[in-house]
Amino acid sequence: MKKVVSFGRWLSKWFTLFVVLWAVFNYFVPSFSAPVVANTKYLLGVILFGMGLTLTGQDFKRIVEKPIPVLLGTVAHYVIMPSLAWLLCLVFQLKGATAAGVILVGSCPSGTSSSVMAYLAGGDVALDVSIEALSTLLAPVMLPTILYLFAGQYVKVPTQSLFMSTLEIVVLPIVLGVVVHTFFGKRLAPVLDFLPIVSQLAILAIIGAVVSANHANLFTAATAVVIPVVMLHNLLGYTLGYLFSRVLRLHQPQQKALTFEVGMQDSSLGATLALTYFSPAAAIASTLFSIWHNISGSVLSSWWKNHTAESLEEMVQNYENQNAQKATN
Repeated sequence: MKKVVSFGRWLSKWFTLFVVLWAVFNYFVPSFSAPVVANTKYLLGVILFGMGLTLTGQDFKRIVEKPIPVLLGTVAHYVIMPSLAWLLCLVFQLKGATAAGVILVGSCPSGTSSSVMAYLAGGDVALDVSIEALSTLLAPVMLPTILYLFAGQYVKVPTQSLFMSTLEIVVLPIVLGVVVHTFFGKRLAPVLDFLPIVSQLAILAIIGAVVSANHANLFTAATAVVIPVVMLHNLLGYTLGYLFSRVLRLHQPQQKALTFEVGMQDSSLGATLALTYFSPAAAIASTLFSIWHNISGSVLSSWWKNHTAESLEEMVQNYENQNAQKATN
């Protein structure tokens, strides 16, 4: 088991590099992952079933006992990211399925990679997991509703089908995972060591499938504008999530968790739903987001890990003092 754990840590350390290399490979050899395209929802179910297996009564108890940070984090996620997506579509004048794809990824729950990034950055992983669990369980209601409100002007949104699919793809695997964990408890310990590896391999498989399905459309003149949109969406999500956490006067580990929870999306879910209900063009934003947020998340977590709380507070304080001095001059 030590070798499994060591391999899992090694894979996590280099996961961002593998994401980029795997995406590039499937861009040039799309036939390799083409058979996986029709099975992305099952791969996503495996990831979320694994998430359910790791959830304990303590995670749900935390939501009940200390609901404010979890609820505010979830609200921030479902307000900030869809609003940013809609505004960026207006600013960059995106249309049709391309715009719907950007709003779709903005409507998704928190990304499964966010807890990894929070851990690497020294953030409050418990808070991160709680927000991720709550936002994911709310997805069947929130995702179709937000998509209907913001993307209805671009495409026809099948809200009822989206609700049922999200319930089936997202909530059912998590609930099954929680039930299995409840009944088998400690006997699952050997299996849990494999979960990070299985989840990361499933994420890679989904990214490969989506890149394969969209290889002809990823870097055309018509879709090139989606690249800066995706980058801005993610970076502004981090920024507003961090500022919101400071307004709430959360401790720095909680600030880190909230930053990643707001800025990182479950783009695998977005890609799966886009391919199922819209078109390959609608999956472009989720494809690019899958690649980009792993890169930006790794950079941010690494930077945060190497900066102490004191130095960050000093930077913010100096910036506020400079603004105060300018206001008085």
